[in-house]
Amino acid sequence: MLKTIVFDQIKRAMKEKDVLAKGVLTILKSALDNAEKEKGSALTPEEEIAIVNREVKQTNQALEGAKEANREDLIEKENAKLKLLASFLPTQLNEDEIVSVLTEAGVTKGMNMGDAMKIAKPLLVGKADGSMMSKVVKSMI
Repeated sequence: MLKTIVFDQIKRAMKEKDVLAKGVLTILKSALDNAEKEKGSALTPEEEIAIVNREVKQTNQALEGAKEANREDLIEKENAKLKLLASFLPTQLNEDEIVSVLTEAGVTKGMNMGDAMKIAKPLLVGKADGSMMSKVVKSMI
């Protein structure tokens, strides 16, 4: 379970006095705990990945804000958060690998975007971020 791994890393961050890692991991553990309480049962690996992806998306938004404000200190902090959060995600596929997976699954030229995304999402959850997935699907149809 991801929650156990995160908790172990929180303990390690506390021992090493890594304030940034402790903060990021605590937020992630809290999000996992809340989702589990809301669901009423243990989360599936796909649900855990979705929560990590949500945290990555929020961190990316904060990073964009820091870049617009030219705040180098915040940019460095948000990049460190992203690196830590990415360690909980499966290896991300590149564009060529996504095209290959979608071609094998039957995504073809002339296909409706909605139908193509219905095929793509279950296959690529956690393996590619949403914007990359949409970009590749658009280029294929």
